[in-house]
Order: sequence, then C-alpha cells, then structure tokens
Amino acid sequence: MKRTLLLLIAICGIFYSRADNYRVLFIGNSYTYVNNLPQVISSMAESTNDTLTFTMHAPGACTFAQHVQSAAQYIRQGGWDYVVLQEQSQLPSFPDGQFMSQSYPYAQQLCDSIRTYNPNAKIVFYMTWGRKNGDQQNCPVYPPLCSYQGMDSLIYVRYMMMAEDNEAMVSPVGYVWHVIRDQYAGIELYESDESHPSLAGTYAAACSFYATFFQKSPNSISFDAGLNSQEAANIRQIATTLVFDSLDKWSFLIPADTSSIDTTSGDSVSVAGYAWQPILVYPNPASNEINLLFADDQALPIAVLLYNGKGDFVAKYSVSDHQTTIPTQNLPSGVYYVLPIKGKTRYPVQKILISRP
Repeated sequence: MKRTLLLLIAICGIFYSRADNYRVLFIGNSYTYVNNLPQVISSMAESTNDTLTFTMHAPGACTFAQHVQSAAQYIRQGGWDYVVLQEQSQLPSFPDGQFMSQSYPYAQQLCDSIRTYNPNAKIVFYMTWGRKNGDQQNCPVYPPLCSYQGMDSLIYVRYMMMAEDNEAMVSPVGYVWHVIRDQYAGIELYESDESHPSLAGTYAAACSFYATFFQKSPNSISFDAGLNSQEAANIRQIATTLVFDSLDKWSFLIPADTSSIDTTSGDSVSVAGYAWQPILVYPNPASNEINLLFADDQALPIAVLLYNGKGDFVAKYSVSDHQTTIPTQNLPSGVYYVLPIKGKTRYPVQKILISRP
C-alpha cells in the first residue's frame, strides 16, 4: 500500500512539473482582439493545467510602422516570455517594393527593440490569412490579390521571410486556415465581412498559438469555446498535425552569437578561436543523409555537432576524412545547424533543411 501511494505521488509530481506558465505580449490589431484571441489561448492553457497571462495592444488596423511607437511602452516593461507580432492584414500581401518599404523594416525594428528590453523573450510572428475571396479593393491594381489563393500565398511567404530574417518563430495560423478550408468546408472561419475571424477562426488561431507557446499537442485541450464539440475536435487535429507535429518547420530561433549554444555534449568552444574554414554541407535540402566536404585536410580530425532548429543538441560526430556522410534518416524533418569544432576553434555554422515527401 505504501509503495502504491508513493508511486501515485511520483506520477502526480511528474504531471505537475510539466505545467508551464508564460507571460505573453500580443502586438497586433483587430485580427488579435476580435473574439479576444489571447483569452481563448489562456482558457485552452487552463484546460491543460498550464497558465498563460497576457497583455494585448491591438488598435484597429495598426501597422508595424505604427507599433514601433505605440507598442514601445509595453515592450519596455520587460519580462515577457513571448512577444507576438501581427501586421496589418493586407500589407504582407502587397507588391514587393511596398512590402519591403512599409512593413519589413519595421518588423526588424520591433524585433530589435524586443530583444533590447526582453533578451530572453521569443518572438512569434502571427501569420494571418487571405481574405475569403481575395482583396477585391486592390485586385484591379495587383492581380495576385484577386483570389484567396493568391493573397494567402503572399502572406505565407512574407511572414516566413520576416521570421527567418529576424531569427524568430511563426504561428502559422493562415496555413491552418488553408487546410481547414480544404478539408472542412462546413467550418466557417470568417465573419460576414470575409476578413475577420469567426469564433471558429479564432479557435483555430488559438490552437496554433497553443502548440507554438507550450509545444504540446492541441489534442490535449478540453476547452471548446462554445463551438460544436466535433468541429472543435477537427480544428484541434488539424493544428496538431500542421503545427505541433512540425514545430521545427516554424522556428528560426538560433542565437546570433552561437557561442551561447550549449556544447557540453561536445568539445569546448571559444569565440576568440573563431576562424574561417571552407566546409561544404550538401545536399540542402537533404533527406536521408548529408555530406560534409572539408577543403583543407589540416582541419582533420574534427568534431561535428548537430543542433535542431530550437538550438537543442542532437548528435556529435567524429570526422577524420575530408569527405564524410552523416545519416539523417531518423531525424524529423525541419531546420538543423551543423557546427564543426576542433579543440577551441569553432567554424561557421551551416544551416540545412531536412525535408521528406
């Protein structure tokens, strides 16, 4: 009896220890405040014994350019675990020149400010969606916006670009919406204006953010937000498949100074010993293996450390030949970083993508 009781206590302790508590700042506009997206995520977290506390700064139609000033006071408060950035709904789909001048540089300014006042915060770009039947207002002057598919694909590309270039994460809400539209046409994601999210649309967005923040399956959520239980379950499953099962795909996090990567599983590393060494990693993207080609045999033997897209150590390889093959067939698809080191000398990090059909 005593052993059984101790076992139950231990099991309860394990589950308790897995509970997470995050502080999140949401910077956006009406796509964030309609249906109170942060509160829906918080209620989902509560249903899984996690906690999300939040502050929302989301004036209607606000752009990144405006947020540089309007959100500054919230960013400077500090102490955020995550900061979410959502651009005005149309700007990411506009022509390259307009996007690059009116949106892209302000995303970078916001990220720089966030890192100044919140050095440990993770930045998450809120990938939104194409309007239900495209942006008919701007369709005559920019044909790609005439359809949902054209507008949505541009938004996808631009958010992925901003996340990668700013070493941030993506909550791929628009991608989740796209698949829901394809697989469950009966789930209405839009309000009558064909732009803002319905309750189901907000629920889908919240499932994506839950997986992004807590890195847990949305299938564990018991909060339905008033939706039909089957509809909510279908949305959770889509978000689980697209977001939780592919977390590395949506994360471009890597420290700007790779000296902060934990290399305790390999040799010690020193920034002072940094040196250039021509090393080729191919193919990229890779599938079942990657090849390393060292142009200078004097670098050998050498240790090669492999990290996933979140900066977690994956494996260490000892290399003694100038051309070496490393098997990757057992690694999940996603972004990886190859870091060759020799003693206290660290060579440039090589970024690769492992992708399979």
